Amino acid sequence: LIRPITDLRNTNEISDFCHAQREPVFITKNGYGDLVLMSMETYEDMFETARTDAAIAASEAEYKRNGRLHDVKDTFDELRSKYLG
Repeated sequence: LIRPITDLRNTNEISDFCHAQREPVFITKNGYGDLVLMSMETYEDMFETARTDAAIAASEAEYKRNGRLHDVKDTFDELRSKYLG
């Protein structure tokens, strides 16, 4: 949804839309993009997706560098012994 900055006077309407649709509202000023508004839930979902994507990219880059994969069972066993004694 794209709305002009003057519509920010209708904060309840914009808030209700953001929560109901779970998507951002793009605010324009003088015909150009200026702000993006979204619910906290949508922001947190986007942030978590970005963190997951970054972790996957880092893992892929590490694999390209050294070509080594780690067995999940071995890794958990090492972590358990290191942190749980």
